[in-house]
Order: sequence, then C-alpha cells, then structure tokens
Amino acid sequence: MSIERYSISMHFPRVLMNAARRRGLDEDRLLAEAGISRRLLDNPHLRITPDQFSRLMRGVWRLGDDEFLGMGAQRCRQGIFALMAKQVVRSRTLGSVYYKLGHFYNLVNDSLRMELQVEGDEARFSMALTDPSQDPDYLLREFLLLLWHRFPSWLIGQRIPLKYATFDHAAPEHLAEYRLMFPCPARFEQPTNSLVFEARMLDAPVVQTPEALATHLRRAPIDWFTRPAYYPVYTRRVRDHLERSGDLAGATIQSTAAALHLTERTLRRRLSAEGSSFQGIKDGMRRDMAIHYLTQPSMPISQVARQLGFSEPSAFTRAFKQWTGELPKTYRDAARKM
Repeated sequence: MSIERYSISMHFPRVLMNAARRRGLDEDRLLAEAGISRRLLDNPHLRITPDQFSRLMRGVWRLGDDEFLGMGAQRCRQGIFALMAKQVVRSRTLGSVYYKLGHFYNLVNDSLRMELQVEGDEARFSMALTDPSQDPDYLLREFLLLLWHRFPSWLIGQRIPLKYATFDHAAPEHLAEYRLMFPCPARFEQPTNSLVFEARMLDAPVVQTPEALATHLRRAPIDWFTRPAYYPVYTRRVRDHLERSGDLAGATIQSTAAALHLTERTLRRRLSAEGSSFQGIKDGMRRDMAIHYLTQPSMPISQVARQLGFSEPSAFTRAFKQWTGELPKTYRDAARKM
C-alpha cells in the first residue's frame, strides 16, 4: 500500500472551506479543483485523499494569495514560503535552518513570532500567533507546526525525533488526528505552540540541494501530507507487516503475531496499551485504500471489492457503510458531481 492511500479527516477541508467562505473565495471552484463535492464535505465522518486536500489547499493559497489561509493577523503572500526555503536549503545544519526560518518570518510577517531556544540537552522551536482569534479551529497552528517538523526533517534527510509538542489551545475534538500528524505526545493549554527535541539534532547536516528543493516546492504541499502517518511502536509494526505481506484481506492476528515473533496474547495486550487493536488497524487500512480506489473513476466498485479481499461486492458495501456511514456508490457518485 503506497503512502498516497492514507486518508485525511473531513474536519480539515471543512475548516479550510469555512476560512475560504469568510474570505469570499469561490467555493465551487475550489471544491471542483480539489475533486470534492459539497455532499461529501457535509458529512463530517468521511475522509478524503491527501491529493484532494493538497489541491484544496493550493487553491485557497492561490485564490486568496495567502499562505496563512486567511487565518493570520496579516496576509502571507503566495511565494513567501518558497523564498524562505531557498535561503534555508543552503544552511549547513538543522540549527541554522530553524534559526533562519524563524528570523525570516519574524521579519516579513507580523502574524506570528518564532524562536529557537536551547536549554541543556533540549531544543525548543516555538511559535505564537499574534491574533489567535483568526484561527478559531486551530488549523493554521496545526498546519504550521506540522510543516516546521516535516520540512526541516526533509532537509536533513531524516525524521526529527520529537520528545513532545505543545499547543496553546485546549485538546480539540479531532484529537485522534494528532497521533497521525505528530510522532510524539501532545500537551495542550500550554504557553506557546512548540516542537521539543534533543539539542544534539541541531548539528544534523542539511543534505538536500537547491535542485531537489525545486522539485519539492513544485509538489508542495502533497509531500507534507503523504508522509506515512505516525503511530506508536506496535501499531506501526503491525501496519508495516500488513503493508509488506501483500495479503491484507487474509492477514490474521495469529499470523501477524508470529511474523513479529510475539504471542497473540502479547500482541493484543501491547496494541491495547497503545489504544489500538488488530482489527481496528486492518479496517483502517482497508478504509483508506477503499477511499483511494473510489476516487479512481475507471475502477469498478466490484474490482475495488476484489482488490480489498472481499468475496462479494455486497460484503464490501456493508463494510464501507460501517466505516464511513456512506455506500460506496453514493460516495463515488457524490465525488463525481462537482
């Protein structure tokens, strides 16, 4: 299963479209370009592909000429991120990246203040919005903190191991999505929004080149949303095994436990401690693959069902209804009606 098949909660496009509406942007054009129908948007329980969300965000950037999505105290003109990136890609180390990144935005935009601090063996990159009321659903804070982790990680060619992340708002209703976005514990109602990691990482060398950056920027923001989601240890091990096995439908907890050199009881216990379960992991992966396949109009639903290991389309229909609250045909038809 490729990383493009991970799905994104409908919460995020709904919030993004609310911001577009406040700005008076052409909502129908944005949804059409992203391949999202209003009917799908109105169902908060559904999910979309990273490609759809990326196209929606690019559309809001372009039509609003604002990389802060209308959620900052001051507009951040389209192209500002690229200007910053072209400067920091020539940095020698991660520490220099974070220093230049923060200094750049502090100079060019009054919507936020950023700072790199080092205390003992701990580094903290913090960000505070000057007017948080412009970001009532926290999307700008979530997106920027994700970006300040994933883009520097790309620059040094490895994921920056986070100790924890802090947020200046209360835990949101979509808290479950945070474990997919940030590979660490999240702390809420803190003085600032920040990423905390070991200070030794600041010496990690930048390995990307200006030429590689050009490709990265052409693809943005898709690469920021299609990185493998972050999961706890045993949840990740089970997902990795299922992806490698080539037989997701036929996989059982017994065969998976044996492949991981664990007893079935031990695997169940460790997944439960992480707030997960084998069937939940398997169903989530099949759901995401189904959403991906249903956005491919050339693939019949019967073929989608076979691809996911269902013996009959009716069994797939029941499962998809249980996962999303929608029938596969209804979901596909709604996606086609832009």
